Amino acid sequence: MRKDVRILLVGEPKVGKTSLIMSLVSEEFPQVVPYRAEEITIPADVTPERVPTHIVDYSGTVTANVICIVYAVNNKKSIEKQSNQPFTTFLSVLPSPYRVPVILVGNKSDLVEHSSMETILPVMNQYTEIETCVECSAKNLKNISELFYYAQKAVLHPTGPLYCPEEKQMKPACIKALTRIFKVSDLDNDGILNDNELNFFQRTCFNAPLVSQALEDVKNVVRKNVIDGVCDNGLTLKGFLFLHTLFIQRGRHETTWTVLRRFGYDDDLELHQDYLFPLTLKVPPDCTTELNHNAYLFLQSVFDKHDKDRDCALSPEELKDLFDVFPYMPWGPDVNNTVCTNDEGWITYQGYLSQWTLTTYLDVQRCLEYLGYLGYSIISEQESQAVAITVTRDKKIDLQKKQTQRSVFRCNVFGDSGSGKSGFLQAFLGRNLTVSRCRSQPIPCFVYLVRKPSYCQIVTNMCFSVAFRTVHGLQRSILLNGKRHCPITTSLFLLQQYFMDTKMPCMMIAAKSDLQETKQLYALTPLEFCRKHKMPPPQAFTCNTADAPCKDIYTKLTTMAMHPHVTQADLKSSTFWLRVSAGATVFAVLGFAMYRVLLKQR
Repeated sequence: MRKDVRILLVGEPKVGKTSLIMSLVSEEFPQVVPYRAEEITIPADVTPERVPTHIVDYSGTVTANVICIVYAVNNKKSIEKQSNQPFTTFLSVLPSPYRVPVILVGNKSDLVEHSSMETILPVMNQYTEIETCVECSAKNLKNISELFYYAQKAVLHPTGPLYCPEEKQMKPACIKALTRIFKVSDLDNDGILNDNELNFFQRTCFNAPLVSQALEDVKNVVRKNVIDGVCDNGLTLKGFLFLHTLFIQRGRHETTWTVLRRFGYDDDLELHQDYLFPLTLKVPPDCTTELNHNAYLFLQSVFDKHDKDRDCALSPEELKDLFDVFPYMPWGPDVNNTVCTNDEGWITYQGYLSQWTLTTYLDVQRCLEYLGYLGYSIISEQESQAVAITVTRDKKIDLQKKQTQRSVFRCNVFGDSGSGKSGFLQAFLGRNLTVSRCRSQPIPCFVYLVRKPSYCQIVTNMCFSVAFRTVHGLQRSILLNGKRHCPITTSLFLLQQYFMDTKMPCMMIAAKSDLQETKQLYALTPLEFCRKHKMPPPQAFTCNTADAPCKDIYTKLTTMAMHPHVTQADLKSSTFWLRVSAGATVFAVLGFAMYRVLLKQR
């Protein structure tokens, strides 16, 4: 909504423009009328819409949000000029390229016994900019407050973006916005707003539910005027759109605008940037972003809402229906290669949440935008979708306290082309080499995978990213070793050059362990290198199996991420892994017990 309203009064000389302004301010007719009144400002707390209003007497240099064209109802020539002389000459004083709403003001109604409306009506029908016509009297204060209220309303609740008078129907942009609002409000996605959903909608937009009789009256009006407007005693999209068309036709634009603005729309019927990207969220360096529990509950409800066949997966049609409230399709076909899918290649519930987790971690602003499209703040009754995000504390504090509050970790996987990175990543999703080769889409150069490790429910989500050997300074490895380039040379050089001096846990993966081991052309063997730098020994791994690949290695990686303070020497200790396994078992048992208790309560 606009922060203020500027009203400009124009018209022929001596029609009473200045008198109208002075009568409004002093609440009495001025005995002496100046040639032109100074600009006045009405404070927000005394206006119905709680918006400051500036009223300006005619000036050729002042811009305005609404124009009041004043004529004298007791002067026949003044009335005829409104019909014969196009009032667009008054609009030419405004530099704005946009159409400005117009109010026709018939002043001096105290001097006549009849109305000028019959004469003015053809003018109103001719020009769509005209919002309404008000007859008033500056002398006896008749309709003075109403005049400026209608002018203010024409700015704050304009007809132009909503309705086409010539065609007598809502404009496409308005229909599109209201359709999204209907789908967001349709909590069970059955295409009908039942009484509970209508009451929630009413309370959300107008802070008060509809009483039962009022609700029935609304549905009866729709039944009488629209076929299929009401179905199973609920309001269909067709009936919902009819109601708003009726509001607009009856001059109740504020009703439709209240709904539109509550759901984030601006005056151009676009979702406002402040709605999509709340400014309250700040992410300091070395901190990450995660979805909180309430956000996951909301996303779960969205999934359940669109999983119509209840197979815990979203078919292409169901996914399209879910994102129908977006202006574009946010997930491309490559997402099916980076998250869990079922045998048909459809995104599962776990894969769906994983993609949301990843988006939040990598691009929190994009996540906020997506939640805005889904109506998170409205459905969750929150100020903005920023409350769905948790900003983790600085990693340095985790190291100092020897514990972490994070539940999402990122693991970079690098190595030479053909070293088995893609297979290692796909195995994280339980796909063996045969399944990975059958994927309909090629694996991108950068793949991100997220999933909960299976060994303990309290252990975290994990983000894997693959990085190839195009790292700054790589060519130095060839000169440094003086030997022919080979995969292990690349990997060991990168480890030594970029990670050994940091506190980032590192692990070497001996991929394709099902094949015969070849001699590595490097000064140290992989095992010797790990011993020298106090790393865990190389972890044998293969995805060339008939069954799903083993996930033990991912458990170790997650544990290393959760315990960044643990030294590389500790990571080699079997005692450390025994303690971790025992702790995981205890937490898993406790978690299962809590689950059973909650299940009984339900």
